[in-house]
Amino acid sequence: MDNTLEKIVERFTIPAALAASVLLLVLLSIPVPARSVDTGAVAPEEGVVLPIVWGDLGRQLVKVGAIDKKKFTTLYGTLTEEQKVLLEGDNPERVRITRENAPYLLNLLWALGLANTNPILEDRAEMMNPKYGGDGPPAGGFASTGGWTLASGDAMEHYGMHSLVILTKEQQALVEKLSRGIYRPCCGNSTHFPDCNHGMAMLGLLELMASQDISEEEMWRAALAVNSYWFPDTYRTIALYKQQKGVAWKEVSPQEVLGKEYSSASGFARVAAAVAPQGKSSASCSV
Repeated sequence: MDNTLEKIVERFTIPAALAASVLLLVLLSIPVPARSVDTGAVAPEEGVVLPIVWGDLGRQLVKVGAIDKKKFTTLYGTLTEEQKVLLEGDNPERVRITRENAPYLLNLLWALGLANTNPILEDRAEMMNPKYGGDGPPAGGFASTGGWTLASGDAMEHYGMHSLVILTKEQQALVEKLSRGIYRPCCGNSTHFPDCNHGMAMLGLLELMASQDISEEEMWRAALAVNSYWFPDTYRTIALYKQQKGVAWKEVSPQEVLGKEYSSASGFARVAAAVAPQGKSSASCSV
């Protein structure tokens, strides 16, 4: 009796163990949607070197009054050496954007985009559309203009008034092309309609890159890197969405991700709804 029971147990124990092992292997092979993404892949802690030389543009912006030095330094308190050089000096090195200096670079580029003369600022279908004027000038009521409180006098006194970055016809065409294709998740407008600080700052960045003959491909990559530091939570979520589709962040198309389907407010809402919550963006459209 005991021998018979032992044989029955022996007969069925091995197949059962084998079946359990096979089942475990099958379960391990089933892909599980990722619920997190490496922040360092989207906005590396060490920063990203941008293909631009800032030179003495900070000093020029102070000289023409687009930046009031006293107001600007009061906002930040004691400036770091890096901040001092960007505002007051002449920096021949390429600029590195980091998690720490991204807000500071945002404000510098905001001042540049607002003050530099460019046909985009005169577009009567967008920034200079009379229907946006109210009681003041057409462009005066936007966050990118009325919100710039760090100028000497009123911001509109400097709006497109200073030839700081001069572009050739070909360079301007490149700025026009990219500005129409780069969106920001705080609104539904492209950089060609820079009605908030991020849009105006991106315009300044595009102008600067084009003036230094940066290739179109590099410009797209740099724009995505900058947006990723300005909106880290947003682009971490987009990276997660892409990861769940089998595309690593380093393999994404900057032109695609910066477009309306991903980087506009409505586009990002669609992406966010498809993935697990990644937190709110802390980006602000004020100084």
